[in-house]
Amino acid sequence: MVKLTKIYTKTGDAGTTGLVDGSRVSKADPIIAAIGDVDEANSAIGIAATLAEEETHAALARIQNDLFDLGADIATPDGIEGALRITPAQVARLEHEIDAMNSALEPLTSFILPGGAPIAAHLHLARAIVRRAERSAVAADAAAPLNPDALRYINRLSDWLFVAARVMNQSAGGDVLWVPGASR
Repeated sequence: MVKLTKIYTKTGDAGTTGLVDGSRVSKADPIIAAIGDVDEANSAIGIAATLAEEETHAALARIQNDLFDLGADIATPDGIEGALRITPAQVARLEHEIDAMNSALEPLTSFILPGGAPIAAHLHLARAIVRRAERSAVAADAAAPLNPDALRYINRLSDWLFVAARVMNQSAGGDVLWVPGASR
């Protein structure tokens, strides 16, 4: 369990930060960029959750908790015994939920614009941030291998957010469709 009694430690004043194993890396390290992007995605999901009804709010809260697991996973170098890692079951849960949500939607006939109902717009923003976090995680993985399930989780999460945004828009009049060349 985490217990913080002092928020500032001054240990990062020289531009480094600690990983789970106690090692220190530059705050510009790809691992730290990925952790920061996951944190930003988590914050964006938190905003969307403030607009969600009970079932969606509960799913978003679970995902936020998973994102803390993901951050811990990324912050833990390979080979640490008993490390908190994203599991295949967490990935499978997202896939199951995507399939369930998507089964009630009409197939896409156009690309959609990120907007519509306020919650859908926030979910689309969170999706875009998750995509950036995924790119950062892939870059970090190139430098030091990450848990493959962590990479799968973040990839599926952007899909989950996309489908959830579509579900939210379905009950608010439908997706906002892209019309190629409409403003020429």
